Amino acid sequence: MSIRFDDKVAIVTGAGGGLGRAYALELAKRGAKVVVNDLGGSRDGTGHSDAALKVVQEIQAAGGTAMSNGGSVTEYEQMVEMVEKAKEAWGGVHIVINNAGVLRDKSFAKMEPADFKFVVDVHLIGSANVSKAVWETMRGQNYGRLLMTASSTGLYGNFGQANYGAAKLGLAGLTKTLAIEGAKNNIKVNTIAPTAGTRMTEDLFPAEAFAAFAPEKVAPAALYLVSEDAPTNMIIGAGAGVFQAAYVTLTQGKLLTGDDLSPEGIAAHWAEIIDRTGELTPQSGSEQSISILTKLQSR
Repeated sequence: MSIRFDDKVAIVTGAGGGLGRAYALELAKRGAKVVVNDLGGSRDGTGHSDAALKVVQEIQAAGGTAMSNGGSVTEYEQMVEMVEKAKEAWGGVHIVINNAGVLRDKSFAKMEPADFKFVVDVHLIGSANVSKAVWETMRGQNYGRLLMTASSTGLYGNFGQANYGAAKLGLAGLTKTLAIEGAKNNIKVNTIAPTAGTRMTEDLFPAEAFAAFAPEKVAPAALYLVSEDAPTNMIIGAGAGVFQAAYVTLTQGKLLTGDDLSPEGIAAHWAEIIDRTGELTPQSGSEQSISILTKLQSR
């Protein structure tokens, strides 16, 4: 089976380098027309460059079709304009990979509120802006593939990245709701949690590891998750050619009544509450309520 993207239009944000560039190049290689979006700033979000245009030139030199866009994902109207330009040129937008991001790492004690807000604005609000800008187009054409970019920091935490982790776990939550809302219109929404050697992480990896974690080794997962036969509502970890699935699970829990319905009862039954035997993987928030009602009815 060959996965192709002929007759598909894709937008990749933050595609001027690193992971976004790898996604854009591979999508174009497989037949997609690609909007290469990148503000071109440094990893802390400051400055500008012509990074997007350079990637477009790479795609065109290889025989592909692409256009550059320098809009900021934090500006909703600029994202609406980007979508409209793609539709005017190519008739629609079928794929969005929300990849744009910045880092402003500091311990929470030293982090300024402005740095927290800015990182959340770029990652979480930015991805929501792009997704909203394209949502009605995808609903109208009864086809859409959206990919959010989370992180192991969002899923599991990491020192010095409270802002980044909050934004990234927020993206996993955004995915889950959009996957439910988009299902009736054949809009599939997934999350990727990549580990890659890019300008965002170049001073975090030893030289050998930096090479092993090349962005090209993450791209296969991203492309599968925006393909025709993609799953939906998945969180997939990817790095150095290793691919993993992450889940938000729920234990069976423990029903407490009488004197046990107290903080002391929680303490006494803690081992049963956190026991992972037979844990559930809810597909919507309502399933938590259903699991509670089921336990009440089985008394």
